[in-house]
Amino acid sequence: MAQRNYSSPNPTRSRNTLRAFLLIVALSLISIIIYKKFVSPPGYSNIPKELQLNYVPSDYQININEEDALAILSNPHRYRKEFNNLVYDINMSILYHVANRMNLSAEDKGKLQGEYEKHHPYLRNLYFHDFVALKDTTSQLYQTWYDNEGSNAIDVLREVASKYTCFLVTQIMTTLVPTQGGSIYAKGQSVDTPCGVAMQEALNPLMKRLEERAAIDDFSRSRGLLQEKVEKAIAELATMEVRDKKGLNKQLQTRVLGFAVSSSDIEVSAISILKVGFRLNEYFDISLNSKQGIVTITLPEPTILSHEVYPKIDKLDIGWLREVQGVDLNKNFNALRTEFRREALESDIMDKARANAIELMNTMFTPAIKGLNNRYNLRVQFRQMADSQEFSPENASTTYDYENRN
Repeated sequence: MAQRNYSSPNPTRSRNTLRAFLLIVALSLISIIIYKKFVSPPGYSNIPKELQLNYVPSDYQININEEDALAILSNPHRYRKEFNNLVYDINMSILYHVANRMNLSAEDKGKLQGEYEKHHPYLRNLYFHDFVALKDTTSQLYQTWYDNEGSNAIDVLREVASKYTCFLVTQIMTTLVPTQGGSIYAKGQSVDTPCGVAMQEALNPLMKRLEERAAIDDFSRSRGLLQEKVEKAIAELATMEVRDKKGLNKQLQTRVLGFAVSSSDIEVSAISILKVGFRLNEYFDISLNSKQGIVTITLPEPTILSHEVYPKIDKLDIGWLREVQGVDLNKNFNALRTEFRREALESDIMDKARANAIELMNTMFTPAIKGLNNRYNLRVQFRQMADSQEFSPENASTTYDYENRN
């Protein structure tokens, strides 16, 4: 029988076939890329052209005076009108940046101010009350001592602004640009949602700029805080005292190539003595209504009069490759002090201070009033902050001037 000769496949032929296939795939990809970039009509897609936006590069212009902003944030009650204007300027600058990035027309940009002023009356009040609730304005002296007064204010402002920026930008931009099913279709360089552009390209750089200035001011103020001995007259009525004790543990690690090679343990505890009452030198009034037979005593709103914190280091275990610096201990002390005050402000201590003040005023003044005329009665009330009435949008002015920057 004849034998069949079975030969093995030619390896050279297989390699040539593979190379030809890869070459065809590469040429196809290059052709698609060239067609999409240079040949195909701009904006070609299944989405109608009138629903598309073309994002363009734009630098965020920070037109806010950092020094003035920090002064306003350090005392928002005193500078309430300036605080409102600061909120206005921040939000308008963010909106204009988003509009520039989205390449909106001059006509649409001209509508931004009018659209925003529909939201500003309630937004400025939300900003103010959230800011005051998060920032303990009575602890300015202590924050200054720990190099943290301005930085703390910026952290609070960032938290508050982060709550409302996306809502504001989305609400306004969706009224100016065409949408489909609530979605905005866009192309161009660094394409992102209007919310993302506002947060990453506008709000974050603004907060970073303010933080840098706050760090400089905090350092300067803390170094010059007690250069001179200060003596001033005060008139205070303390009606409540809170004593508390807290502690915390912190571990500091040194890592090499991702591995912990040394660690230090710090345990700090502290006792707190906090007094709440009334600063009578700020406001104290007694009025007599002879027709109604009422003597009215008006006191200011209660506040934290003094706060004494006595820290103690319970454990300080320093690792062989880890150095504990003074700033580490100061942060722990300041964290405990802040927590003491936060718990006090969130409790019913202010209501108890008012109740005790009413009882004390009756004990002190009722005998004297009855001695003048037995038909007179005593009434104790507390002075309301003037800006508290501004919480209702209908009570607030909506007239602002802002330069339209293209």
